[in-house]
Amino acid sequence: MNLQDIPSPGRPTPEDLVPSRYAVRIGEIDVMVISDGVLPLPTRMLGPNADATDRATWLKDMFLPQDAFDWSLNVVVVRSGDQTILVDAGLGLDPNLNLPRAGQLVRRLEAAGIDLASVTDVILTHMHMDHIGGLLVDGVKDRLRPDLRIHVAAAEVTFWETPDFTHVDMPQGFPDALRATAKRFVNAYRSQLCLFDETYEVAPGVVVHRTGGHTPGHSVVRVASGGDRLTFAGDAVFAVGFDHPDWHNGFEHDPEEAARVRVRLLTELAATGEQLVATHLPFPSVGRVAIDGNAFRWVPVFWDY
Repeated sequence: MNLQDIPSPGRPTPEDLVPSRYAVRIGEIDVMVISDGVLPLPTRMLGPNADATDRATWLKDMFLPQDAFDWSLNVVVVRSGDQTILVDAGLGLDPNLNLPRAGQLVRRLEAAGIDLASVTDVILTHMHMDHIGGLLVDGVKDRLRPDLRIHVAAAEVTFWETPDFTHVDMPQGFPDALRATAKRFVNAYRSQLCLFDETYEVAPGVVVHRTGGHTPGHSVVRVASGGDRLTFAGDAVFAVGFDHPDWHNGFEHDPEEAARVRVRLLTELAATGEQLVATHLPFPSVGRVAIDGNAFRWVPVFWDY
């Protein structure tokens, strides 16, 4: 994909009829959720440690197909003071994986009136290719500011030097693609990486926290202003994780720790009542968490027009 191939915002295409951005105000901070598209994956990815019958029952109860599930790909743009922060960067383009409905971020940023040159900071929740690939699309780096700061946990960069895929359950081809994309990304942006250990305030009211679990450096982003709060949970939470927080995501490198992180995070969000956005929850992925017996309940917001 080249930037010149991106349709002009003035020329609608069939894809423009799909909602792809949703704005939220957190105190004095603007947050926009932007869809990078969807990633179709085998339903086994929703819980490779679960009994196949239980997984089939959950899919049936949710009126979902049994063979493949569309994982939403969401990123957020946060404006705090004079900083414009892109949290994650979508899939980009990997022709070897044949994923035509993903990798829409650059086009949809432009449709939302967000110039790549206006982005002062990027926060990466982790370095899986569906979170960094958009920065590797042809022509993107040339349009970014030369002083762009890319914030990522030091543990994440270290992990991808010799990544461990022992405990994942991914479709064929994904480990090689993930490894290659992470290597390309570090080579392309090494001089702009701003590493943190556990917690770092990127802008007033915008703090990134390392959680680990999904990957060793996986992080969440907390936005707080004027008594309002929102958490972008990256891949710590996914669709089945409310009903079955102990079910694993096939992309988790430490699935047992990822499940513990998920339960801690959902318990906290249920207590605070703050808003939640996550990469793989259905767009616009804005809602709250409630306790439901021994599990949790996802409460999506009513759209605010």
